Amino acid sequence: MKKIIFYLFITTLHFQIAFGQQVNRDDDGILKILAIGNSFSEDALENYLHELAAAADKKIIIGNLYIGGASLELHMKNINADKASYSYRKIALDGIKTTTKNVSISETLKDENWDYVSLQQASPYSGQYDIIMESLPALLDYVKGAVSPDAKIVYHQTWAYQHDSKHEGFKNYDKNQMAMYKAILTATKKIHQSKKFAFVTPAGTAIQNARTSSIGDQFTRDGFHLNLAYGRFTAACTWYEKLFGLDVRENSYKPENITELQDSIAKNAAHKAVKKPFKISKIKL
Repeated sequence: MKKIIFYLFITTLHFQIAFGQQVNRDDDGILKILAIGNSFSEDALENYLHELAAAADKKIIIGNLYIGGASLELHMKNINADKASYSYRKIALDGIKTTTKNVSISETLKDENWDYVSLQQASPYSGQYDIIMESLPALLDYVKGAVSPDAKIVYHQTWAYQHDSKHEGFKNYDKNQMAMYKAILTATKKIHQSKKFAFVTPAGTAIQNARTSSIGDQFTRDGFHLNLAYGRFTAACTWYEKLFGLDVRENSYKPENITELQDSIAKNAAHKAVKKPFKISKIKL
């Protein structure tokens, strides 16, 4: 009897693979997240998140479909043309990162049985709700139809530029950091209230929280991309707490390139952002 059951299992498995059906891997204990993004998803997900998870004995696979400056509109154009124009950065279970060039969204959505897929707008339009909604519903529908019904689609709330940023897109917000941050809040709050996403990851609020600390408005390296050390770590801490539901302040991991103070500021800023995603919380450190 056992031999018959085993034979049926192997036969079914072979049938699924032969006909391109995804084998159910939901019970493997590995959290798998894919971002359809740009350099802001690179800042937030490709650095430190895997290490934070490992420190908590959590298994994670991270994917990022990268085109610099990619907007929601561009993602939809690439989907409609099934264009293989992405750099697919993948951090495996063991923490080793690989990069595959000339990959399409359709290919990557089939690469893993993703638990989470993250969407985000290009930073110049991150606070412009009407522009976001020109492409987001179609992108959301496409992704939902391409992944497992159990997969959760989430939205990445990105950050406002540094007060003296030279980014051309800063003109959309009168070159005012607080105006940009408030616009991002308004847009992402509406997206959250639509209940079409599992959650919004408040990386933008985490960075704004951190800017109230003794570090001040020094969380970017060029006025818009995050500081390679404590800036990126703040965003990673926010993602860690949202994905695993664990208090990041209790996580033991600290990157070697940041101080104890920077570590504390990043973790507190992230934790408070998760608690209050649409409001600035001061960091008294």
